[in-house]
Amino acid sequence: MIHLKKILCPVDFSECSCHALRYAIDLALKEHALLYLIHVIETHINDMGDIMKHIDLLLDNKQIDNLRTHLLHLVPDDVRPNIRTEPIVEKGIPFVEIVKAAKDRQVDLIVMGTHGRTGLEHILIGSVAERVIQKAPCPVLSIRLPKHVFSMP
Repeated sequence: MIHLKKILCPVDFSECSCHALRYAIDLALKEHALLYLIHVIETHINDMGDIMKHIDLLLDNKQIDNLRTHLLHLVPDDVRPNIRTEPIVEKGIPFVEIVKAAKDRQVDLIVMGTHGRTGLEHILIGSVAERVIQKAPCPVLSIRLPKHVFSMP
């Protein structure tokens, strides 16, 4: 039987990542697992030739502490006393920092949102979730936002 002791949930504050966070919280509560919330400050941009351009983001310690506090406040007030959470804020390439955090902390599961981009948008923007799935040292549960359900007339 699989027992989850540590769960990592990447959060970019999008609707998609906050939806995935609900799954991560539920799993952490059921398994009594430690929940890591990671936010990666992206320090590069990808141009059409896939040339990495480093952008120096000067964030002071107060701003990073504010991000950590904001991550913790994403967990609902009524749940917060019943769950162990640890916020992580890193600078770098999102998928690299997520995989590194999972390895360093020996997490049992990564729960993350995926935007479900396809076609040209997927080619140009890429998929952090796809790269994490390919490189992660543990299983990855990818969560998509529910689509609108249309009924037949």
